[in-house]
Amino acid sequence: MDVPRANTLIVCDADRFGLAQLYQLRGRVGRSNRLAYAYLTVNPSKVLTESADKRLAAIREFTEFGSGFRVAMRDLEIRGAGNLLGSEQSGFMASVGYDLYVKMIEETVRQMRGDVSLEDIETRVDLKIDAYLPQEYIANDLLRVEMYKKIASIRNRENRDDLIDELIDRFGDPNRPVMNLIEAAHLKALCARMGIDYVTMRGDELMMRFSMAADIDGIRVLSALKGFPQYLRVKPINPIEVYFYERGKDVEKLLPDAVKVMEQVVEAFEGSGNGE
Repeated sequence: MDVPRANTLIVCDADRFGLAQLYQLRGRVGRSNRLAYAYLTVNPSKVLTESADKRLAAIREFTEFGSGFRVAMRDLEIRGAGNLLGSEQSGFMASVGYDLYVKMIEETVRQMRGDVSLEDIETRVDLKIDAYLPQEYIANDLLRVEMYKKIASIRNRENRDDLIDELIDRFGDPNRPVMNLIEAAHLKALCARMGIDYVTMRGDELMMRFSMAADIDGIRVLSALKGFPQYLRVKPINPIEVYFYERGKDVEKLLPDAVKVMEQVVEAFEGSGNGE
């Protein structure tokens, strides 16, 4: 199928196609200078199988350019890969999922080589707060998992604000546990960009500990932190610990303020690395 001037594709009974087929069909319309549309339709009275629902969810999720590899990995996860990824050869991969399994293997190989960068830091946030998506807020299990994945992918305030707008539009105003989850995910992403691998509460302060595994420029860190003496204090031990404090506030009220300050700290940290 090659119609250069076509800009719209309609696929009927899309649930009957494989994920790779849908991805290939979607790419048959549109050119670099022509906006195109691909409509994947299903019979509204038909009950979709679990695999079909996963395929359609994947094609809806992976819309950016260069998604072919991610689509192939999701297809492999949905259809299975036989004994190649079975427990005999690859441990119990199904218990963690293919994407996470591959990520864990890559991280382990890099660590064994001693090649650990800030991008490899996995930040753990351990806060005694309610942070989850209540079933009464999102009743559908698949939708709830989808929103958990979107929250986990928050990288900056624009992502955060867009996600909150989507939640409000689809499910109504988020309650406190939902906002706690979003703020914790945002803080986790900010801390990871600086090489912080652990966040927890110490007394009435939020403690952030830098990773010993990554090669972190201490001068850059201290330079980025020094602009906020009213909120941050540094414990110059190995590894470095940073404490965020606001007297008289519990962790739920402390968290959004910590996010705002850390946004400025990360901006200063990354700016100093670019020679600004």
